Amino acid sequence: MSEARERNGPKPIKIIVAAGRNRGIGIKGNLPWNLPNEFKYFLDKITSVSNPGKKNFIMVGRTSFEGFPDCLLPLPNAIVAILSKTLRSTPKHAAYVCQDVQEVLDLASSTPLSKDIETIWALGGVQSYMEVMHHPWCNQIFFTNVMADFECDTFFPAIDTGVFNLVEQFPGVPLGLQEENGIKYEFQVYERKGSISM
Repeated sequence: MSEARERNGPKPIKIIVAAGRNRGIGIKGNLPWNLPNEFKYFLDKITSVSNPGKKNFIMVGRTSFEGFPDCLLPLPNAIVAILSKTLRSTPKHAAYVCQDVQEVLDLASSTPLSKDIETIWALGGVQSYMEVMHHPWCNQIFFTNVMADFECDTFFPAIDTGVFNLVEQFPGVPLGLQEENGIKYEFQVYERKGSISM
């Protein structure tokens, strides 16, 4: 019989996503664009910790995780939880398979994991993005506004500006228009109104 986990309170959840003009984020399990600097920004965010020895808890759907290049795995400073209702075994470079968002949050906020985790990062898919955006622990959305049209079959939900404010400047987030391969984009951060640091 496994010993009961002790809840240690909330952990901040941050969403990170890049989306085109129609809010498209993917096509057949892949990114619709090739933006190496934007992808490096994404990796830097999800693997950076401010306290040495801490790790980030990465919540990601199976399809999104399978799209990660093998050369980038395992992710540094990260514990990966795959969201899947069908997986029966834990994929290489992942630590957990969870049925839903609540299972991830229960794991991350309970001993023994909670003492090691700094931030929970939500990387998709769409259903988990929607759930996380409505969760009170979700305090920030790191959104890359890709200013172009792409064929997509997966779309990011609309951000409720009644709940989240666009922040004009945010530490560690480059300002102004970026451009790669003829595609312009902008890094943005939305912050939950009235959110308090955890």
